Amino acid sequence: MRLSALTLCTALVSLPVAAETTFPATLAGHALIPAATFIPAPADAPKDAQMSGKFTGAARVMKAGTVPGDTGGMHGKRPTGLSLPFEGQPLQGMSGFAMNPAEDGSIYTLTDNGFGAKGNSPDALLMFHRGAPDFASGSVAVKETVFLRDPDMKVPFRIAYEGTDSRYLTGADFDPESIQLLNGELWIGEEFGPYILRVSLDGKVLAVYPTMAGDVQLKGPDTPGISATSVAGKDWTVQRSGGYEGMALQPGTNLLWAMMEKPLLGEDGKPAGTALPVRAFDPAKGEWTGAEFKFALAEGATAIGDFNFIDETRALVIERDNGEGLPALKCAGDPAPDCFPLPAMVKRVVLIDTAQIDAEGFVKRLGHIDLMAIANPEGKARVETAGGVAGTFTLPFFTIEDVMKVDDTHIMVAVDNNLPFSSGRSLDKAMDNEFVLLSVPELLAAK
Repeated sequence: MRLSALTLCTALVSLPVAAETTFPATLAGHALIPAATFIPAPADAPKDAQMSGKFTGAARVMKAGTVPGDTGGMHGKRPTGLSLPFEGQPLQGMSGFAMNPAEDGSIYTLTDNGFGAKGNSPDALLMFHRGAPDFASGSVAVKETVFLRDPDMKVPFRIAYEGTDSRYLTGADFDPESIQLLNGELWIGEEFGPYILRVSLDGKVLAVYPTMAGDVQLKGPDTPGISATSVAGKDWTVQRSGGYEGMALQPGTNLLWAMMEKPLLGEDGKPAGTALPVRAFDPAKGEWTGAEFKFALAEGATAIGDFNFIDETRALVIERDNGEGLPALKCAGDPAPDCFPLPAMVKRVVLIDTAQIDAEGFVKRLGHIDLMAIANPEGKARVETAGGVAGTFTLPFFTIEDVMKVDDTHIMVAVDNNLPFSSGRSLDKAMDNEFVLLSVPELLAAK
């Protein structure tokens, strides 16, 4: 049977990535922000924001700490030991490192939309931070937290706190997942639109850019204006939680390359293969350039977590599956409190070269490190892992969403702990915000 060009392309995209080099990684440092870390909302924020997580159940809950968090049906609904709502705002969900550091050397990172969805996060304030991990002590200094706000009404749709003077943004407005610092401003890639936000260092939204493919705006099910009767694959093609999980700033060109977390949908409403589209945005012009390439997920991977350049053409990409917990504790039958029903299997940092694009538009994968098999000969891990093996460090988490080059031999990785809905190291404890320093000289030298 002769395949059409479209069918052939889809078939090729669906093939597993060819075997590639797995480079070694050694744990060089480990630092934590404890899961139960909270900060007060700004004094001028609505009273509603002083307690967060009131809408994560079927109805509003106004008494703090009365709704136990758990890992959800996919992961066995194991309790995590923390209960909603929270007094204040949780300092959680680290999602994205900016490649360029702040003036004092600290790192810009994001907290994502709050509690995982547009509907349950209207009281979760959006924020970014300047942080400085101290791997000698195992702690992370959060030097500054800045809350996003829209005083000049640059957001083109109604926000949750529309009628307030301060107009702080919440997880009902955007889901920020990636961040870059350029010329004294921040650029944030988000998932609901998906949009790119231009933001001042004091948190004020300066512009909001929709995603354009030529003259067509790409939308998802959470894009404002999409109705409940819309048709997947026709009215919207970006999967839910499938927008800009990674957005890398390219040295030299200062272009932002925005990568979808998941494949786009075809006309039938189903994922069109396993390729992730990556599009170039020019911050200087405020427009999409039309340049693009594709990233092929490896077999078993379902999404990416972050994306950052290490030089003019090579970049790091986190790819992952949806599992959490070590395979050694996989449930033999039905989910139970002492096992993981869907353990982590594919958690990687992949090195790509954007100067090597094949005839079908796919970027060259140069190799990867396995985040489930990190050497730990010096015992630098700060916490134990259920089912772990001595001498090996792992990141058995659902969402690992931060990666950046530190120097010519080291990278840093951090996790989104989805507070209070994820575990991974323990069967019954909410995961911390972990920052991990890895020695990977062979990976960083690969061409």
